[in-house]
Amino acid sequence: MLRCLLGDRFVHLSLILLHLAGAVMLLLYAVQIVRMGVESAWGGQLRAMLRAAKTSDLRAALGGVTLATMLQSSTAVAILACGFATSGFLSVPTGLALMLGADLGSALVARILSIDLGWLVPAFLFVGGLLHLKVSSPLLQEIGRMVLGIGLILLSLTLIGSATGPLRESALPANVSDYLAEDYLTAFLIGALFTWLIHSGVAFVLMLAAFATHGLLTLDAAIPMILGCNLGGGMIAFWLTRGMATDAQRITTGNLLFRSGAAIAALAVFEATDAGIETLGSTSATAVVNFHLAFNLGLVAIGLPFVGAVARLTGRMHPGSDDPSADAEPWRTPSALDPSVIDTPRLALASATRELLRMGELIEAMARPVMSLMEDGDRDAIARTRKIDAEVNRIHTRIKLYLAQVNRGQLSEDEARRSIELTDFAINLEHAGDIVAKHLLALADKKVRTEWQFSPAGWAELTELHQKLMDNIHLSLNVLVSQDHPSARQLVREKQRMRDMARRTQDLHLKRLQDGTPESIETSGMHLEIARGFKEMNSLLVTVAYPLLARSGELLDSRLSQDQAAS
Repeated sequence: MLRCLLGDRFVHLSLILLHLAGAVMLLLYAVQIVRMGVESAWGGQLRAMLRAAKTSDLRAALGGVTLATMLQSSTAVAILACGFATSGFLSVPTGLALMLGADLGSALVARILSIDLGWLVPAFLFVGGLLHLKVSSPLLQEIGRMVLGIGLILLSLTLIGSATGPLRESALPANVSDYLAEDYLTAFLIGALFTWLIHSGVAFVLMLAAFATHGLLTLDAAIPMILGCNLGGGMIAFWLTRGMATDAQRITTGNLLFRSGAAIAALAVFEATDAGIETLGSTSATAVVNFHLAFNLGLVAIGLPFVGAVARLTGRMHPGSDDPSADAEPWRTPSALDPSVIDTPRLALASATRELLRMGELIEAMARPVMSLMEDGDRDAIARTRKIDAEVNRIHTRIKLYLAQVNRGQLSEDEARRSIELTDFAINLEHAGDIVAKHLLALADKKVRTEWQFSPAGWAELTELHQKLMDNIHLSLNVLVSQDHPSARQLVREKQRMRDMARRTQDLHLKRLQDGTPESIETSGMHLEIARGFKEMNSLLVTVAYPLLARSGELLDSRLSQDQAAS
């Protein structure tokens, strides 16, 4: 009947486009799986690498290459960098250098994944699935997730080739490709818009390479789209950070200026001259990916000396006080609580979740600089960080009152339970903020006044404990939003790891006291109080996972059941 109404040709084309859309969505999902695996397995090391990158612009660029290669995304690096810039631990020029390297790393990922490894797809899927589903080690599980994601990326590229097979017999793709080859500006804008829509430059480059491999896209049409992809990639981070602090916006704006300026200049050169792009590879697909890599390599080489100048330009575009003592409050943003949807519990609870996520991000912003404040002794910075707690308290009050209003309506059993869970986690986050503001920052202030120094070993232990706390804050907020069971299980496991680490640093500290280490004697009480504060904060964060695991029977008496703990 459908064929009679619409015609065989239309139905056939619709099925082809449906298959192609499914293959593209699998590609996007696979790229995300790899990134999630890397973040879960080596999130702490990646953040440590980001902190180390601030020593020089060249080192920042190299760090950006490494981070983007591991995370499969320059946007993910941008979000991390903006978080550090918001807390004052990453300058705008260094952040721009980092982003130039991240763009190159993202292009390098596309080059690696474009290699024809289709024959390895079954092996990747089998080994990745085996590690992720059947091995007890959390690290091996995440490595399995990454391998599985790479297998799905390769599978999706094969599916794109299969889905576009019938199109090769049609004149339509050739006509579209010829038109785009003549109209560079349209091809450029399509590349920018599509990259921004799918939020993945790597996926878009791989898709273009697949089209070129199967003859659906000529090199003259693909190159302007690649340049547009670089503009779209800069737009993604710029859009996602539009509500963040001034320094964060300066970094993504500067990166967008670098990428857009270079892309437009390259487009003009490509249109005006015979650039010899075909010499970059033996096939059109190889030339497309190599051009993308060469463009970003050239951007690093040309742009790195100008990060300071662009940082000053973005300072004028995003004016704000550069005085660290200024009473700026970048954490004050409009509330996500929407009073117009209170009578619709599903939407109201989603609104409360977004506001709770913002509350958690403020806790992260308070906790992240604790060790640096202990080390640097900047009392003005300590006071500014403490001010964030007032906003945390205000959000906590607003969330409780908002959910109380929601509870007066007609809620389903699941909605009522979710409302209670959100309220409980808001209370726990507020307590975590108090630990930072009233306990840890007070200790930092005391250390400034007394000028005490930790022993090198003790400082290293506290730094490691702090980094574990920061990783778990990030993971807990992911669980809050995603309600992902594997992430919830990992978070509960991390609670025991945190306990073990706190117990270990306590034992080592007491041993140093017995050995008569002067710094350990001087800072004994402070060392133990800081470790206890980190552990208590971590315990409060882990509570976000308990309701999720309790509903599925994976939690017994506040611990993972034996079967799940072993899986």
